[in-house]
Amino acid sequence: MENRMKEKIQRHKEFWTGERKTLLFLPIPELGKLDPNTETLGKYDTANYNERFYSPRKMWESETRRAKRVVEWPTDGIPAVRPNLGTIFIPAIAGQHFHIPEGQMPWVGDTLSVEEIESLLPLDVASAEIMQLAEDFYKIHSQSELTEIAAYQPDTQGVFDLAHLLYGEDLFLEMVTDPVKVHTILDVAYHLYLEVSLHLKKIMSESHSEMIHGHGTPQGLYFSGVGVRMSEDSAQMISPKMIDEFVIPNIVKASDPFGGTFIHFCGKHEALFQKMCELEEVQAIDLGNPEEYSLEWLFQVCAETDTVFYSRVMPENGENWRQYIRRIAEAQNRHRTKCVIRSLQQITDFDVAYNAYQLWHELTG
Repeated sequence: MENRMKEKIQRHKEFWTGERKTLLFLPIPELGKLDPNTETLGKYDTANYNERFYSPRKMWESETRRAKRVVEWPTDGIPAVRPNLGTIFIPAIAGQHFHIPEGQMPWVGDTLSVEEIESLLPLDVASAEIMQLAEDFYKIHSQSELTEIAAYQPDTQGVFDLAHLLYGEDLFLEMVTDPVKVHTILDVAYHLYLEVSLHLKKIMSESHSEMIHGHGTPQGLYFSGVGVRMSEDSAQMISPKMIDEFVIPNIVKASDPFGGTFIHFCGKHEALFQKMCELEEVQAIDLGNPEEYSLEWLFQVCAETDTVFYSRVMPENGENWRQYIRRIAEAQNRHRTKCVIRSLQQITDFDVAYNAYQLWHELTG
């Protein structure tokens, strides 16, 4: 099993050096009954989530149930688990209150004033309850015999997202009326991101410029020369000029100690996508809503900027698995884009999945 993990990591290393141009992550069939009208394969199960949240053992058991099924599945993805503690992970470390609605992921509670935000530093990251939950999760995993499954970082929001979570919607008004205050908040958010990321690296025994990341799924990508992930969903609500002033400098600064970053954001904002791809620090990018864009345009921008497109791709209406694979592979061949496709084509049969996997690599070389 351990050799299989090494083989996949080697395949990913060849991807980063350019020996391979593409990887395909085929989703495992969802545990339990699947309703094709409402569910997507691989969707995270939030039933009894509140119980798992506060029990590292139960969290680990739930995560590994999913990841074990990746081991034998025809996919380039590395079986992977994380303490799935939600977007409130870093704000909660800083002391911001949160709540867990029934059947949902956690949400932040009351926002903080700029004075309260400034008082957060210096911060004892290691002693925070939620960091202890994460650390216990990693200890359980490291002491297990599941050497074919990798552990990866919890959900880490980027600096601008953290500022938004901590300060709330008034952040957008203050960007116009009091930008100095916003930069003060962003500076605290930067230090929070940096300290939490460094501590995670330490407790995971992970090098600063290397990681495996599953991005909320049980299939991970090995990153060479990239050590952190950032989510910047809030940036899709602001103008390109504001992105230049409030978002980009902090992405650069926060990713510098780690060789680069993997970026995610939801929504449609073509200027934001372009700007992220043009950053040398952004080595790979994921979109929460790729269906809102032209796949040809996304592949073109990534190819022109040497950015890895590491993202889901939606099937078109009525498209079967062969049509899906061929459509994406033909677009990749036209642009020669380096891509890690997280398929959303629903395949439940192993032989069909194997054939889809083989066809992809035949077509993309």
